[in-house]
Order: sequence, then C-alpha cells, then structure tokens
Amino acid sequence: MRTIYLVCSAAIVVLMYFLFFFNKESNTMNNQESTNESPIVILRTTLGDIKLELNQNKAPKTVKNFLQYVADDHYNNTIFHRVISGFMVQGGGFTSKLEQKSTRKSIENEASNGLLNIRGTVAMARTQDVHSATAQFFINVVGNSFLDYRGDKPQEYGYCVFGKVIEGMDIVDKIKEVETQTQGPYSDLPVKPIEILQAKLAPSV
Repeated sequence: MRTIYLVCSAAIVVLMYFLFFFNKESNTMNNQESTNESPIVILRTTLGDIKLELNQNKAPKTVKNFLQYVADDHYNNTIFHRVISGFMVQGGGFTSKLEQKSTRKSIENEASNGLLNIRGTVAMARTQDVHSATAQFFINVVGNSFLDYRGDKPQEYGYCVFGKVIEGMDIVDKIKEVETQTQGPYSDLPVKPIEILQAKLAPSV
C-alpha cells in the first residue's frame, strides 16, 4: 500500500513539473510571437490580390510609415505607374489620372537592416537623396542585388527592403508583363492602368 502511495505521489510531482514547464514554455513562445509579429497587408488590385508580410523587426520605422499610409487610405485608387519586366513594379504615388498624391515627410532609410532586394521583396522607392522615401514602394520581380546596402556613401546606401510577397506573386508577374508606354515625363507606364483598388491591414490571427 505504501508503495502505491509513493508511486502516486511521484506521478503527481512529475505531472505538476510537466504542467509548470509546459506553461512556462508556452508563455515564452507567446512572448516571442508577440515580439516577432509581422503585419500582413493585402493589396487588392485590378488583376488580383497581393499579400505582403511586413518585417517590423528589421525595418520598424519603414513599416510604421507604410502602415500609416494604409490606415489613411493613401494607396486606395493609386496605380502601378512604373513597370519594368526584368526589374520591378512600382506604385503608391499616383492616381489613374497621373495626379500625384500628397505625402507626409520623408523617412530614414533603413536599407542597412540586412534584408536583400531578392525576387518577391517589397522596398521603398526614393530619389537620389538617400533619406527621401515617403509613400511609393516597389516589388522586385527579379533579384536586384545592386539595390542592396553596401556602405554609407550615397551611391552605396541602397533601397530599404521592409517586407515580402507571401501570396499573389503570380499577380505581380502578370503586372510586370503588361504593355507599357512613355507619356510625358513618365516612362514604363502601363497602357491600361493597373490600380490598387484598396490596401488594407489583414486581421491578426
């Protein structure tokens, strides 16, 4: 009888230890998930949906800026105004009538974050000024290593990658193959506008 009691006591101790350890591990995993949470933004275009996963750990200022434009409906009814099949597709700055949308002040370039301009990544467009990005972005349709950060000199600084396409790369590939034209100062402009009808933040799971 004493043996049975000891066995039961040992089993209870093991069970309690297991529950404590499991609960601690679960809390740690939940904390990691919260820390590494990656917002998802869906671009609903005239050719289909593109789902972007944003990397706020590597590019916190850029992601915050992009999400604010999404929240402000800035990207709704804008177009992909620059489409180059062997390079990238760029959008987020103009309406279908080529009216440029107003933006907030430019942001710091986080290109030194270690993320590379490989196929399917999304990065911020800018002028020759390193820290001039505002709202326009582009999706790399091929690997563009020459856009990566190589140093602090202006010609080496590169373009900040802040996310990647996780669904809808086939839609991006459709966009890159559309017929383009030169219209005034705009080259590589799709003949038939490719619109971003809506950009919205996906609900967190």
